[in-house]
Amino acid sequence: MLCLIRVFLLLATSSAVAAERPNFIIIFTDDHGYADLSAQDVFSDIRTPNIDALARGGVRMTSGYSTAPQCVPSRAGLLTGKYQNRFAVESNKEALDGFNAQQTIAERLRKVGYATGMIGKWHLGPASEISTHGFEDVFYRGGSWTNFDFDGKDVAAGTANNEMYHLDAGSAAAKAFIKRHHDEPFFLYLAYRAPHVPLDATPDYLARFPGKMPERRRQALAMLSAVDDGVGGVIESLRKYGIEEDTLIFFIGDNGAPLKIHKLDAPGGGPGWDGSLNDPMNGEKGMLCEGGIRVPFVVSWKGQIPAGQTFDHPVIALDAAGTILPLAGCGEDPKLDGVNLLPFLTGQQTTAPHERLYWRWIAQAAVREGNWKYLRGGSREYLFDLSKDKEEKYSVLKQHRDVADQLRKHLQTWSQQLQPPGLETGAMAETWEQYFDFYLDGKPAPPLPQRRSTASSAQINGWVTRNGRAEIKNGLLVIRRAANAKQSPFIAANGLKMKGPLTAEIRLRAAKAGSLKVSWREADQKDFTANQVASVDCQAAETVRPYRLSIPTTAQVVHVRLIMPTSAADIESIEFKNQDGKIIQRWTF
Repeated sequence: MLCLIRVFLLLATSSAVAAERPNFIIIFTDDHGYADLSAQDVFSDIRTPNIDALARGGVRMTSGYSTAPQCVPSRAGLLTGKYQNRFAVESNKEALDGFNAQQTIAERLRKVGYATGMIGKWHLGPASEISTHGFEDVFYRGGSWTNFDFDGKDVAAGTANNEMYHLDAGSAAAKAFIKRHHDEPFFLYLAYRAPHVPLDATPDYLARFPGKMPERRRQALAMLSAVDDGVGGVIESLRKYGIEEDTLIFFIGDNGAPLKIHKLDAPGGGPGWDGSLNDPMNGEKGMLCEGGIRVPFVVSWKGQIPAGQTFDHPVIALDAAGTILPLAGCGEDPKLDGVNLLPFLTGQQTTAPHERLYWRWIAQAAVREGNWKYLRGGSREYLFDLSKDKEEKYSVLKQHRDVADQLRKHLQTWSQQLQPPGLETGAMAETWEQYFDFYLDGKPAPPLPQRRSTASSAQINGWVTRNGRAEIKNGLLVIRRAANAKQSPFIAANGLKMKGPLTAEIRLRAAKAGSLKVSWREADQKDFTANQVASVDCQAAETVRPYRLSIPTTAQVVHVRLIMPTSAADIESIEFKNQDGKIIQRWTF
């Protein structure tokens, strides 16, 4: 009996401690422009009702910032609560030794008894190393590496066997994580790869946005709609287990949208404008202008943070760690750059959380103090009064040189604490010079990038032709090499979700004998690789013949290229089957 009493008291004490310590969720989007929450009230085409409800139930930060205008550094800053420049993670190209030496939010929370999970895009090293940064449960990039399933059960670490759209898979994994840990304090980092390229929204989400608009815009809206559905599912799960009021949620973008100045509606969904918009902010990803670093930013904690607020003081993604760790019982860490926002959001403190915010990204640096923002890029300097000019259209440096001088001094002092020290770590690239010319100096836009003269820009049934031209004639996709092309034509399809291993069957008529090839890109790869190519010999024929190629990967294939055997080929059909012989994608012409 005495043992039973002790067990009961231990369980009661554990439950009381769990109730006192909130759960934490950080939802991080990818290349998501400031304009693209309907709660921002900038454009009417975006529809994000669940995220809007989160904002109405908490606080929408009108001056919420990321720590960098690029993916890797902004994630390193978020997860450590420190300016990532302090440990030499300046840009996507830097080594991650400095990050690996830091304690993440997850590592700190694990030490005080929290369950921890990471879902989605990591971008801070190999998937197999995510668990070394404090995350017990991992569901990486739609399941291309995971150690738990959609039922919330442990599985052997490796590739998940699912064919779900990667955004939906991440949302399903988030609900599974909550199911798995709803009766203990938890931290969930849910990092959607949206609306980052490659743009790959499914037909169901695309159908929500009919009407005339750039196709890249439609893709971005559709991908963000998938994210919004996922946020709705997360909230529904919290309510199901009665823990909504025990959970503090951050929703933050990692940086602004890439526009490439022209917002070119290029086919294929690959590199270029991602369809998202930064209005009314000036600039884009790759700049320390507002358009590159001011992002959607929402904080919500039902019953603790008064609902329906807008908060105009500048805050930064570092504040997620600054808020979470004290609430979890980790204590105050003076080495963190983020601050605890809770007293400011509950009205206990009415001053600004930060005296200044700082940024450095390669050849650019900036500081914001109140409504003043000093920005430099290479040898160029600007000063903006954001209370009158949040679009950063009119530099007032000449009129307020004393303000600019003072802010420059603060920026220089801060930069000496970084690795390496100084206001820049490299020279201005030509692209950034063009961005500054256009967005800040009022010069004409540079010429549109030239499309390859050897490639067709039109999509036919989802396939784009390169090094040639294609048209449909008599039920065949007729492909001919362009006159000035030096290589065989190929066709490419992106935004696929085909779980390998696969067999491709192409019914084709070749004008001359040659080699038909298929190359593929997997979900966690940025580009095609030389070793991922299958080929089969084709014979010259007057009739269509079937050709089969094996794709041995066990990962999810998202992008394929079919390289024609000669300068002229006609395709009747293309189909991909899984290892059970089931057709998972088929095209006829």
